[in-house]
Amino acid sequence: MAEYSDVLIIGSGVSGLSFALKVAPFARVTLVTKKNKADTATNLAQGGVAAVLSVEDSIEAHIDDTLVSGDGLCNQDVVRIVASEGPDRVRELVELGVCFQKGKNGEGFDLGMEGGHSARRVAHASDLTGKEIERALLEQIAATPSIKVLENHLAIDLLIESKAQGRERNNGDRCLGAYVLDRTSGEVEAYPAGVTVLCTGGCGKVYLYTTNPDIATGDGVAMAYRAGAKVANMEFIQFHPTCFFNREAKNFLISEAVRGEGGILINQQGQAFMKKYDDRGDLATRDAVARGIDAEMKATGTDCVFLDITHKPAPFLMKRFPNIYGICKKYGVDLTKKPIPVVPAAHYMCGGVMVDEWGRSSITNLLALGETACTGLHGANRLASNSLLEAVVFAHRAALWFKGAIETTAKPPRIEVEPWRTGGAAVLDESILIKHNWDQLRQLMWDYVGIVRRKKRLDLIQTRLSFMLAEIKEHFYDYLLTPDLVELRNLAVIADLIVQSASLRKESRGLHYILDYPTKDDTGYLKDTILQR
Repeated sequence: MAEYSDVLIIGSGVSGLSFALKVAPFARVTLVTKKNKADTATNLAQGGVAAVLSVEDSIEAHIDDTLVSGDGLCNQDVVRIVASEGPDRVRELVELGVCFQKGKNGEGFDLGMEGGHSARRVAHASDLTGKEIERALLEQIAATPSIKVLENHLAIDLLIESKAQGRERNNGDRCLGAYVLDRTSGEVEAYPAGVTVLCTGGCGKVYLYTTNPDIATGDGVAMAYRAGAKVANMEFIQFHPTCFFNREAKNFLISEAVRGEGGILINQQGQAFMKKYDDRGDLATRDAVARGIDAEMKATGTDCVFLDITHKPAPFLMKRFPNIYGICKKYGVDLTKKPIPVVPAAHYMCGGVMVDEWGRSSITNLLALGETACTGLHGANRLASNSLLEAVVFAHRAALWFKGAIETTAKPPRIEVEPWRTGGAAVLDESILIKHNWDQLRQLMWDYVGIVRRKKRLDLIQTRLSFMLAEIKEHFYDYLLTPDLVELRNLAVIADLIVQSASLRKESRGLHYILDYPTKDDTGYLKDTILQR
């Protein structure tokens, strides 16, 4: 068994790093991350952090824009908390060394505009904002002795008190830490902790096409669900409207900010089409734009549409979007001269582990932050650039709670935890077993539970998933663990949660559009979809 920590953080995105830095002055922190520290969705975030940072904007306007985007399902108290506390958290990032783009004369912030916003309020570092935030936070982490970072360590399952004591699970259960696989040695060790924090990001790899990094396999949500935590709103998967369409480029995102700066979506004939699908046109919210593109592609029988910003001056585009310009140019598209081919791709999980306004889940001493959590901020559809904001605001709030609770979390008698048992498990030398299920699962999710859904497809995939889940469970207990097997197990749970949730919501709202129930039903479905094992 590993040494006891006051806090065990699983994941190294902006929420996990922010929380670690805030509690490090008074707590012993262990942070485990399954790849390298910088292999996170945060690192890929292009747009920026949405917050009220100018006199032309207001907290009320940010609240209104978030509520409109969330399509009736946002927790209004949480929206007000995040919008109100957000500006201070952004300024705090600056104090930690994040270099946001400055405004005219080097003062204030150069604020970007994105779809769904009524004002310029997106603080950014060109089009590499996530990378810049990650850089600054990792530098601070490296200089903090009380934070121990373990790279290439993959959490498998949570340590739950009732299971350790051999009794029935209940709603007052307590999390004691997690079992963690060392990817290098292949050994599994129990990591006990006073508080465990899930910051494992999203689940984009459950779909065939995604803007997410390879690590986005929904680990935190799957572990929490297996442990008995409440999970909410998993039907609301946001498909980013504009992923670069190129057979060689791997899931490269074309930021919302390109449309914010005047980019126009056109079809193969060069015709602008978004006004046909939404009065807001190219600056509609992501759910509307993704459906518009999907409809246009189906109507015209084409593989992609195009994002045209050639009418803007080339020097402006090269300065504002240096990363996007460089990647597109590498693959033969000079965005100053040619429209960018784009398709929608799975991007963001609006649901997750259900938490309160302090980041606490339904299991005692288990917290969830960032994309892993369902805080109530996003509702049925996330407003652009609200994700990094949510991460830093809730990391701060969770740290405040923990500072007041650390005496209590460390007080209860420590339970003896059983070591991980391999029993008679064999080495899995047939990796084709994993690859086949992995590929089939992602293709099924893309075809059956994508941007536009049907009840018949949901019923069919539910049947197929039940067989797949049983087969994966058999693999999990028959063979020695590998990272691929652990991730496949989590992806299958995530797929099942998405399908269950989508089947329960018999209406169309936000990111959940189902042809059998094309309208919104506020009388029956103005509520969260909550699942608990």
